Amino acid sequence: MRGAVMMDKSAMSVNKSQVARRFAQAHHSYLQHAVIQQQICQQLVRLMQSHLTSRKLGRVFEIGCGTGALTRALEQHFQVQQLLLNDLYPEVQQQLFSTSRTEWWIGDAEQIAFPEQLDMLISSSALQWMQNLQQLFAKIAHALKPSGYLCFSSFGPDNLKEIKALTGQGLDYFSLPELRRCLESQGFEIVYLSETVKTLAFEHPRQVLQHLKATGVTGTASGHRWTKHSLQQFYQAYRQFSRLNVAGQQEYLLSYHPIYCIARSTG
Repeated sequence: MRGAVMMDKSAMSVNKSQVARRFAQAHHSYLQHAVIQQQICQQLVRLMQSHLTSRKLGRVFEIGCGTGALTRALEQHFQVQQLLLNDLYPEVQQQLFSTSRTEWWIGDAEQIAFPEQLDMLISSSALQWMQNLQQLFAKIAHALKPSGYLCFSSFGPDNLKEIKALTGQGLDYFSLPELRRCLESQGFEIVYLSETVKTLAFEHPRQVLQHLKATGVTGTASGHRWTKHSLQQFYQAYRQFSRLNVAGQQEYLLSYHPIYCIARSTG
């Protein structure tokens, strides 16, 4: 392994089987409610259009394809010769149209063997679930051809900060500088790296919880059980994250902190 930057987040103890179960349960509601995640996919592909020299791609491997928002955006704007798709749970295969150009690689991306000689690896809103990102980047670097591209979006420390502040539940996200160091330690050249914060507004805190459940983002809520009393406490405490909209009505905010990256293998 190149470099000495340690990026092991195993202490956060992500239960991958629970994550898979929560996303599988939210599979049919995800498309309707995951507005931010779909916007992120579109933005990632726009960045790829701006920073890649060719619209023709050979072998492309996607980690965490989910309902296929990134997959469809990629195929709309690029010519892909072979598409290899990964996710934790097999139900995703029902949502995406498979062709002779498509192969499925179901399982935990940190555990399964990767296809080799890849021209590109892509991922959107999935890498934040990885427990040892440096090890995964080393695995990706090995799977990519020389000068192959790694194009992904993940989330930064301010992601869902309101939920973590009130419940203590959430992931330990990597900051942009940490991601840069981790990528460079594995021999990647950073082509593009940026971050932003997007905010959703809801009429009531219960809708915040419904939104999270509908998008499967409750995969870290290990052992957390709501009671009538704790819900009321949560609703009351969430007022600190509210504001008045232009109509003078109170709305409750939820933050997303996407990070976008395009990197090139130098191996």
